[in-house]
Amino acid sequence: MTQAVVPRSGRVRLDEVADGVFAYVQEVGGWCVNNAGLLLEPDRVTVVDTAATEARARALRDAVSTLTRAEPRLLVNTHFHGDHTFGNALVGPDAVIVAHERARAEMAQAGLGLTGLWPDVDWGEIDVTLPHLTYEDRLTLHLGDRRAELIHVGPAHTTNDTVVWLPEERVLFAGDVLMAGCTPFVLMGSVSGALRAVEELRALGPRTVVGGHGPVCGPEVLDETAGYLRRLVRLAREGGVAGLSPLETARQAGPGPYAHWLDPERLVGNLHRAYAEAGGVAEGAPLDVVGVFGEMVAYNGGRLPHCWA
Repeated sequence: MTQAVVPRSGRVRLDEVADGVFAYVQEVGGWCVNNAGLLLEPDRVTVVDTAATEARARALRDAVSTLTRAEPRLLVNTHFHGDHTFGNALVGPDAVIVAHERARAEMAQAGLGLTGLWPDVDWGEIDVTLPHLTYEDRLTLHLGDRRAELIHVGPAHTTNDTVVWLPEERVLFAGDVLMAGCTPFVLMGSVSGALRAVEELRALGPRTVVGGHGPVCGPEVLDETAGYLRRLVRLAREGGVAGLSPLETARQAGPGPYAHWLDPERLVGNLHRAYAEAGGVAEGAPLDVVGVFGEMVAYNGGRLPHCWA
């Protein structure tokens, strides 16, 4: 394990989770401080996700150089959110970027919009670099002797979630579908779809899970995530019967047994998605993300959710 100093808050861990397979973990894992993955071969390296800011993307690139002289030639984006993609051009300037076909479209549509939610963050010189190669359902990468399966699941966290499954090593890079110690966020995806995704990932039989945020963990994160999502469904049903709005339901229920998880204000956004699905809205259909974010601020006592970037 290697530690490196990065700008602003938190440390970085490089954990070798299998032979030549590293989890790049940005602590503590809250808003905009995500994890990445490094898959090493003798002559090249594949990177799973990048980082939100210029400084953090450069720190990730530096971490790659501590492990290998090889350049990143392949880069996988697990979904379109900027904390996983804004560093594409900095981490892999000559890399082929791979993602689900909807991720490319939503990255182009979202642009740098994430930066507007936290204008005080030092984002640096970042840009949107779109995927060069997209897929629809599954795609197999043959990385020397290693096989990596890209699997589209969901809608779950978003409509375009990719997980990277290493079947021989039984290591799962789950993107934001699974996040140990962090509150799930399905406002742009689906509650019911996320529950199905959990069961699909459980069937793979992972031994090690690298979520999109939070520490490296084991398969227990599947049960923890499913429990949270089932609570959402129940709260939405009870809140709807009582005539409460998602914000009112969130205020009455609170985080409950998940109060120790990061970013509890996500409950409001998650309940908006659960209410919408209970009302017959299609999984993954667009909701008013900016308006809901304002309600999350209200739930937070008028304070912006803390951005760790």
